[in-house]
Amino acid sequence: MLTIDLEALQANYRRLAQAAAPARCAAVVKADAYGLGLDRVAPALAEAGANTFFVALPEEGMRLRSLLPDVTIYVLSGFFEGAETDYAEYQLRPVLNSLPDIERYRRLTIETALPAALHLDTGMSRLGLSRAEWHRLQEDPELVQGLDLRLFMSHLACAEDREAPLNTTQQERFRQARAFLPDIPASLANSSGIFLGPDYGFELVRPGVALYGANPTPGLESPMRPVVRLSVRILQVREIDSGESVGYGATYTADAPRRVATIAAGYADGVHRALSSTGRAWIGGYELPFLGRVSMDLISLDVSNLPEALAQQGQSVDLLGPDQDIDSLAGQAGTIAYEMLTSLGRRYHRQYLDHTT
Repeated sequence: MLTIDLEALQANYRRLAQAAAPARCAAVVKADAYGLGLDRVAPALAEAGANTFFVALPEEGMRLRSLLPDVTIYVLSGFFEGAETDYAEYQLRPVLNSLPDIERYRRLTIETALPAALHLDTGMSRLGLSRAEWHRLQEDPELVQGLDLRLFMSHLACAEDREAPLNTTQQERFRQARAFLPDIPASLANSSGIFLGPDYGFELVRPGVALYGANPTPGLESPMRPVVRLSVRILQVREIDSGESVGYGATYTADAPRRVATIAAGYADGVHRALSSTGRAWIGGYELPFLGRVSMDLISLDVSNLPEALAQQGQSVDLLGPDQDIDSLAGQAGTIAYEMLTSLGRRYHRQYLDHTT
């Protein structure tokens, strides 16, 4: 059972909007709202006050438009050749990441008025106008003259590390570049960037993973409410003797008699194989270590110290819940909350909690 708390999601949006004020707060809902279901998440965020959304692909934007006909939608990955008419028909605002993006956009807007965003790379070396392209733009302002640019943006590379020198470098580069387009609203801060201080806020912030319960301030107490709870049923419980192994490859061998529970989840469900022999499940405050390898559909747990009344077929254990948040589980897998959230499989029964349920 994957339980998604929409009230907590809305509370997180309001918390981020409060922290970012006076900047406006958008919402990033790419990758099916970070794996939690765009159809339910996006309307809940709109109800909480979000009216600007960011997606990665035009197809995501088209789906979002069918849910929310009146909001502003930006497509982060650029202006895709061959999809120009989709941007116009669904009123999707492309984020222009290169001079070729700008040229394609200019050709479309000869016939159709369509707002856009302009993205400058300030230190990510990923998407956005390169330094050479930016210099060319400054030398030839006619390249953007007459275009309906509604947002000037960049993206922070190290915002989760408050002490990273690159944060200041990117902020300074962005502020200097903004002088070239002073009348266009600007956006730099992602989830963690919101908490770097008001110098990073500009006019619009773009939180993503923090909306869904991940901690945007690593090393400090999280200001976010948990949004996701993942509970999995015990399929079978057995006793094994000392010297017996568990799972593929026999990577775990019992050093004493153990009680082993097998639960109905695996790497096909987004419980990463990297959690083999390192992951933990929980029930009633009891910690249940993973034994051996995570397989496609099954995980074995050590329930030797769990009261027998709880170690029963049909009982549910938490992989995400009050005792273990998304950042903790991700850390055990050697990854980040983003990857854990977006990996959650479609086989889980999903339950959405809001004020009506």
